[in-house]
Amino acid sequence: MEEEQKQIIVDYITAYNNFDIAGMAKHLDENVVFENISNGEVTHRTVGLAAFVNQAETAKGYFKEREQTITSWTFSGHQVKVDITYRGVLQVDIPNGPKSGETLNLTGRSEFDFLNGRIIGLKDIS
Repeated sequence: MEEEQKQIIVDYITAYNNFDIAGMAKHLDENVVFENISNGEVTHRTVGLAAFVNQAETAKGYFKEREQTITSWTFSGHQVKVDITYRGVLQVDIPNGPKSGETLNLTGRSEFDFLNGRIIGLKDIS
């Protein structure tokens, strides 16, 4: 099970890095729940595949380049946690924040919850 989960996550991250929304959605369950958590607060949440795809399409317009790199893996049954480094070059100005062309360098964690070989939950935590 771990190898299958690992391959699905690698495929997801590769698709993310390539702005390939269909590839990101390939292994997501129809009822997937996505949460972005920053400083302990949920800043964005979607329920369902269509809502996830819509959010991902919007978010890809924020960056000229982006890359997540997995630095460690933790497997626990139906959940996999990956620590990541993130680098992105902004395509737009962020209100009260970085400007277009600036590079963001972050670290964080993504948590993937699986059921029957599909991702049913995804949390991006920074």
